[in-house]
Amino acid sequence: MAKKALYVREDVINKATKLYWEKGFHATSVRNLQDEIDLRSGSFYAAFGSKDGLFTEVLQNYTNITLAMIDKCRRENDSPIASLKAFVELQVIDSIDNSPNSMCMLTKTLSELTSEQQSLIDITKAHLRELTDKFVILIEEAQHHGEVEKSKNAQDLADFIMVQIAGLRTFAKLNTDKSKLGEMIDQLFLNYPFKNN
Repeated sequence: MAKKALYVREDVINKATKLYWEKGFHATSVRNLQDEIDLRSGSFYAAFGSKDGLFTEVLQNYTNITLAMIDKCRRENDSPIASLKAFVELQVIDSIDNSPNSMCMLTKTLSELTSEQQSLIDITKAHLRELTDKFVILIEEAQHHGEVEKSKNAQDLADFIMVQIAGLRTFAKLNTDKSKLGEMIDQLFLNYPFKNN
């Protein structure tokens, strides 16, 4: 019985993740959530405590999905840098067709929340650091294999990738030419700061 309840909870969180991604935190009402996840008010509050409580689980779910995506890119590519490039392509190019909003949910959340939701802001920042830390691991692995100079600061390069993903996803709203986006992603890893020109 407990196993069935866990499955239902995961299903609820997945549905809520999609809704929050489409509408954003503020535009998603408790009523919207109840309709989407098919939970009555009492069950909703018993399970999650509040809209914020569910959103906290949604942020964790989104982060877990993204971290798993990075791991999948690493398994499917021969090198750490090829893995990073593949992940950026998924985030930028594939998001044109496959996501409701071509903007990372974590980034979108930070731009939307105010100081009234400071605890959610702190949680979101922590999840973004998790993703950046994953980039650092791949960059350090690339340095070990000679793909990136050891003199480069892995944290700086990881931060650079985060900034570029955000910028490219914004640009992709204006220009959906996938070949052009692909060329721009190629250039990220061929030029400074990854390579000294």
